[in-house]
Amino acid sequence: MTKLVSLDDVRAARELLAGVVRTTPLEPSRPLSAALGGPVWLKCEHLQRAGSYKVRGAIVRISRLSAAERANGVVAASAGNHAQGVALAAGLVGTHATVFMPVNAPLPKVEATKGYGAQVELVGNTVDETLVAAQTYAERTGATLIHPFDHRDVIAGQGTVALEILEQCPEVRTIVTGVGGGGLVSGTGVAVKALRPDVRVVGVQAASAAAFPPSLAAGEPVRLPSFGTIADGIAVGRPGELTFQHVRTLVDEVVTVREEDISRALLMLLERGKQVVEPAGAVGAAALLAGAVDVEAPVVTVLSGGNIDPLLMLRVIEHGLAAAGRYLRVTVRCSDRPGQLALLLSEIAEQRANVVDVEHQRANPHLRLGEVEVALSVETRGTEHSDTLISVLRASGYQVVFAGEA
Repeated sequence: MTKLVSLDDVRAARELLAGVVRTTPLEPSRPLSAALGGPVWLKCEHLQRAGSYKVRGAIVRISRLSAAERANGVVAASAGNHAQGVALAAGLVGTHATVFMPVNAPLPKVEATKGYGAQVELVGNTVDETLVAAQTYAERTGATLIHPFDHRDVIAGQGTVALEILEQCPEVRTIVTGVGGGGLVSGTGVAVKALRPDVRVVGVQAASAAAFPPSLAAGEPVRLPSFGTIADGIAVGRPGELTFQHVRTLVDEVVTVREEDISRALLMLLERGKQVVEPAGAVGAAALLAGAVDVEAPVVTVLSGGNIDPLLMLRVIEHGLAAAGRYLRVTVRCSDRPGQLALLLSEIAEQRANVVDVEHQRANPHLRLGEVEVALSVETRGTEHSDTLISVLRASGYQVVFAGEA
């Protein structure tokens, strides 16, 4: 087995990063603290330079290249955060970066990467596919591949996040962080288990893109046959060889969260915490909010990135409202007679729910003669309010069908 990254490696990385990256703040989270019954803190890496912790590992890796390697440039593959970190690091060190990104990479991440001076190539649909293209480019041009997670320097750089956490919250009992390829959680495990072996390290993956649980069960990295998640920053189909060894040795548990959990966490962070975080950056908070893991407080969860596409944010907010029971989509079937729609809307208004949009449909072949279907999007105050509204409508004789059930 390859020798694991050491605490000395992480400390050396921190010295190298001094004055270059931010020591990001640790903020308390009242909603999560209330949910867990103990203190929960947010490590705000979404406020880091280039919008994520990724810049730490990228700077450490690139700064250690020889003059000849810098002259040949660097190449990377990323859905966005590593791309921006590499682009920024390359500019700071004085080399040129070419970054391969999926064709569906969020536009703000693509434009930000270009803005830091990198040449961007859009190839493939996943990070795994872009990584193959980046490796081919490196072999053809002599550029140095800056792997997004599976390199000792990258792991050491990401581990500096944990050093800051242990200093900012010495009483911490559990650290929770998102997991894609495993660079951040590996570096966290290195630092924490060397300095505070009593502290639990928990990794979180999106359930629809979770390669670590089957890999850990198999005892070796396993590639997922397919995967997809709104958390594009952690959508990785196979753990790295090096990160797998670190996770298996140093991480206490890896759990998964649903897309609905991620949406709810993003909404909570935005609404209650005033934190603009991307889906991948919120999976740790999602696990705590959903009760997906048993933790001992005080807890620190890392908000690992904040580079979210505004269009995605709109969809996620709507999804989060629906998951929290505050955005209700239903279809109501009722008789097709004058004044019926006004009567329906007035009953909804009496329950102090707000109708966002209405679609009146007579052409559905499943409708009986003289029957109409009204599709409604309604804002409510939560699950209890939504349940009350549905009960009142059904008591009034309306046939109510939830979206997807019709």
